[in-house]
Amino acid sequence: MRRTRPAAIISMLAFALIAAVLTIPAALSAGDISGILQAAERQFNSGNYSSSITTLQSAVTQNPNSAETFYWLGRNYYELRDYDNAIANAEKSVQLDPKNSLYHMWLGRAFGGKADRERSFSIAKKVKKEFQEAVQLNPSNLQARRDLEEYDLDAPWIVGGDKDEAKAQVESIAAIDPVEGHLARATLYVESKKPELAEAEYQEVMKAKPNRLDPYLEVATFYLKRGKPTDAETAIQAAAQTSPNDARLNFYRGVSRVVAGIEQPRAEEYLKSYLASTPDRSDWPTHASARDWLGRLYEAEGKRAEAAEQYRAALQLDPSRKDTKTRLQQLEKKSR
Repeated sequence: MRRTRPAAIISMLAFALIAAVLTIPAALSAGDISGILQAAERQFNSGNYSSSITTLQSAVTQNPNSAETFYWLGRNYYELRDYDNAIANAEKSVQLDPKNSLYHMWLGRAFGGKADRERSFSIAKKVKKEFQEAVQLNPSNLQARRDLEEYDLDAPWIVGGDKDEAKAQVESIAAIDPVEGHLARATLYVESKKPELAEAEYQEVMKAKPNRLDPYLEVATFYLKRGKPTDAETAIQAAAQTSPNDARLNFYRGVSRVVAGIEQPRAEEYLKSYLASTPDRSDWPTHASARDWLGRLYEAEGKRAEAAEQYRAALQLDPSRKDTKTRLQQLEKKSR
């Protein structure tokens, strides 16, 4: 960045140096870029996505060739569900650094958000292409492999859904990380409507006693969906042993109590704490989901007005929640 020196100390040599500098385009140094990216990432992690975008745009103005800057812009727009801008910036990051597996994975996710919203087959095909590229560039990118597996399981064949390819991804994941392999295979069984086989895989995860939080939360999610809060609580307690201060634990503790129909005041406390202390982000339980569970809790307590308020708040955050919409409609009918 150009700096102005006090006139009193400018010599003839300094004038010559300044003249030379004026011929060079202003640009941020590597250190400046690093500092801005760190600041933007802190804003991102706190959920200040709009502020993070503003911070990153200031860097782009002066250094338009930083792939990482465009990557973080894409991530922020993705969290805001502005998928057009997420795609545009993720594409730029890939153009600037075409061999970066992470960038291709997030471009695929951005395409996925837009494809889901618009029900677009043409965009859906781009999702798989980017996930495949991410895996090819870095076979150890297990997140990309899981994304590709889930795409192959969920997508119709006309846009590249392929159950055999999903199975191949499961085996590749298991060869790299056995715990992730059990989780991937469980996903395969859940999608194939074989919950007993899925549960066996989740039990293998519990036996392995991984030293990281996320596998336990995945196990807990399965049991909560199956209406087995006792088993979910076992997984939640194991998760707490690895990361006792992780804010996501409050969400799972609250939901497990709602499902079990016990300790309702504690359930409310946990869910409200989660909403108050966490950003709303795509890779954590959403605030819409927390609002929905608060609604279910209030409905179970006979607090219809409070339940309806939470359901409406959930739908405002995520209008696509069909179950929440149904619950609200049924509650409104009872209130007439």
